[in-house]
Amino acid sequence: MIGNDIIDLAKAKKESNWQRKGFLDKLFTEDEQKLILNSEDSEQMVWNLWSRKEAAYKIYNRQTGERFFNPKCFVCEAGEVDFGTYKYFTQTQITSDFIYTIAVTSRDGFETIQHLESRDAVQKQNGIPYWFDIVEGKLHPASITHHGRFARIAYLESTEKQFSFL
Repeated sequence: MIGNDIIDLAKAKKESNWQRKGFLDKLFTEDEQKLILNSEDSEQMVWNLWSRKEAAYKIYNRQTGERFFNPKCFVCEAGEVDFGTYKYFTQTQITSDFIYTIAVTSRDGFETIQHLESRDAVQKQNGIPYWFDIVEGKLHPASITHHGRFARIAYLESTEKQFSFL
């Protein structure tokens, strides 16, 4: 499974005051708050951790069908986000314009990540996006994210071997 999240840093800076009273307490654990406050770039760390939590939440929602808002329960550690017995592995790209995180349920998933340029072949079933691969004739779970000037659609390429019999 896959989840992703992107943050337009210019939009986040303009529209979100992460330094306001209670903001960090509402979203981040004590350890995460220490990481933020001790970081060379605290604002970047806020959005790095937030994007990781959001990407992991997308997978959790797909796995369980549960929708809720409790970001503190998604705990970020080095390259992982934990939620109870669930573990998600994350990779984050940080640029001067955006922060983009992909989460997967297995480290092997990173080897099969693909991106789409268009939503044309994306369809939703019960509110969850899938990409229909015409060649394989099957649906792949997809994750869509957009914020401000940026958007990404990611999916996991099938790892099953395709055989043809002549």
